[in-house]
Amino acid sequence: MGIIPRRAKPNRTQEKNDQGVFFRSLVTIQDPYGAASEAYRMLRTNILYPFTDAPPKIIVVTSADVGEGKTTVCANLGVALAQAGKSALIADCDFRKPAMHKLFELRNIIGIMNVLVGERSIQEVYEEPVEGLQVATMGPIPPNPAEILGSQRFSEFLTSIREEFDYILIDTPPVGRVTDPAILATQGDGVILVVNAQNTHKDDVQRSVRSLQAVGAHVLGTVMNNVKVSQREYEYYSYSGKTSS
Repeated sequence: MGIIPRRAKPNRTQEKNDQGVFFRSLVTIQDPYGAASEAYRMLRTNILYPFTDAPPKIIVVTSADVGEGKTTVCANLGVALAQAGKSALIADCDFRKPAMHKLFELRNIIGIMNVLVGERSIQEVYEEPVEGLQVATMGPIPPNPAEILGSQRFSEFLTSIREEFDYILIDTPPVGRVTDPAILATQGDGVILVVNAQNTHKDDVQRSVRSLQAVGAHVLGTVMNNVKVSQREYEYYSYSGKTSS
């Protein structure tokens, strides 16, 4: 569904302006005219238009293993959807090692877990770091993630937010590590599998796809992340040849 190039090494001015993970990882904001941002817009297009009859609203984003960049892909795709005028929610459902709050520099004190136990409403826990994009952090990490994700309460939670947004992106743990993604995949409309072009083995991808298909998940496709391109190629494919200010 998409090929995301490894971002070109920033120049000295960009390095001085890059404060924290937020600016380094969210290229759709930090470098909106770069090749990586254009790649995310292409990924957005491949989600918006091929499924006009029954578009997937709840999309589970996972990976074959750790270090593939699934959380970064999920975050940038959410920003790209918001930039296209779509209302989007990113739900951090990695109940083991949540990281979405780090990318958007949000506090992870209350979140989805507080909604599931009835302490808060979803409207009370999500924040809007980008216009049109809401982000719901994990909140307290539960001792029994798989049981919670497979519960009736979690299913009701997804049902309650389905009509509130155009798209809901769910960040999950890797398929090859725990059962959580397979459980979530049965409750979503489709799954995007993120693979790292530099270190993901073909066998791992095949096993991940088989695991998802075994539970009846609709695998929308894969996103090849961290693809090496030369500086010249990166500049060539940058949108209009511009760079962000």
